[in-house]
This record gives sequence, structure tokens and C-alpha cells, in this order.
Amino acid sequence: MANISYEESIKKVYWGLTLLAIVTLVEVIVSLLGKGHIISGAENYTWLVYLTGLVIIVLSIYKAYFIIYEFMHMRYEVKGLAVSVLLPTMLLIWAIIAFFQEGDSWKNRRELIKEKNEEKVDDSQGMLNQNNDVFIIEQIG
Repeated sequence: MANISYEESIKKVYWGLTLLAIVTLVEVIVSLLGKGHIISGAENYTWLVYLTGLVIIVLSIYKAYFIIYEFMHMRYEVKGLAVSVLLPTMLLIWAIIAFFQEGDSWKNRRELIKEKNEEKVDDSQGMLNQNNDVFIIEQIG
């Protein structure tokens, strides 16, 4: 780590905070744009919603990178230590994505089972009505 004066380090901290504030403001503006609060009807364009989501993800990853490398001083550490910190973080992100995908798969499967159960109930109600109709006709005849 280079030796810098106290004043220079304060300038670097304020520069970093300003950068993070600007990136956060851009994220908020992009989010409001994607939800249709800035331009009315923008939320109806699927490609715009996906694009705003992608921009927010990229900016969030940049903020995380900047915070880890500047404020947590990973830039100045040996490569092995930096990798030992970043690898579990990447595995955690992978696990979160995998859990969301698995949960979505479970939800879709439960909806399919509910639909099949409703079809069986509807079929059995239809058969019951047909049997009652036949019974009533037989009684009259």
C-alpha cells in the first residue's frame, strides 16, 4: 500500500463516496424509468424492463467491486487473499441463483398438481351430475 498523506486519503474517501452516490442515483433513475414513473407507459415494454434490470444488476456489481477493492483494501492485498475472499462470495451468489431457480421449479410443479387435481374434481362432478340425471329420468319413466 502506498503511503499517502491524510489529506489525500480524505480526498480519496470523498471521491469514492461521491462515485457511489452517483451510481446509486443512476440506479434509482433507471428503476423509476423501468417502472413507468418517469415516462408513462414505459413499463409496458418488456425489453425496457429487462434492460433496466440488467443495468441495475451491472451497476450493483460495480458498486460491490468498488467497495471491496477500495474500502475493504483488497486492491492492496496479495492475490491469494483476494481470491480466498472473492471465491466464497461467488459461490454464495451461485447458491442464491440456484435456490431461486429451484423454488420456481417447485412452484410450477405445485401449480401443475393443483390443476390436475381440479380437473379430477371437475370430471368427478360431471360424472356425478350425469348419474343423477339418468336416475331422475329412470324415476320419471
